[in-house]
Amino acid sequence: MSAFPEAPFGPTDHIRIDTMPLAVIRHEQITLADLRDAFDGGYRAISELFADGRLIHAGPALAVYYGNPMETFDLELGFPVASAPAEAIESNGLPVTASVLPAGPATATSVFGSYEGLGAAWQGLLQRTLAEGHSSRGIMIEIYVSDPTEAPEALRTDLVLPLA
Repeated sequence: MSAFPEAPFGPTDHIRIDTMPLAVIRHEQITLADLRDAFDGGYRAISELFADGRLIHAGPALAVYYGNPMETFDLELGFPVASAPAEAIESNGLPVTASVLPAGPATATSVFGSYEGLGAAWQGLLQRTLAEGHSSRGIMIEIYVSDPTEAPEALRTDLVLPLA
């Protein structure tokens, strides 16, 4: 099963993540309080590169968290692209750079509703994954399947937890 299925994931689906090129904006050592500004400016900057044709969109918006989001962590936010930029591209004063989706085994679930419910959903996925005897690589991936302008109850976010 892919990290980008048409149908939603169940409570704890086992998948294999394939490497995929990404165009991202990196943030190092940030906190949850920094997310709104990072997301708003970052997605807008990358979207402008799609609009002018410098990047070709190949999937929904995503965020890759490295480390513990309850403390300070590193974040890559962006999109899958047909081809990652060879060099950083500045857009709205932010450097858009190449990255890849971390490949390997993972567990995944889909969440419906407001983004405010993602913390509890992550906790549930992590608990179920640990109960199965797996451990996390310290990476968490959120895939924003729905357009964020949709009504909160219509939002779908896929959570993907790469395994050690």
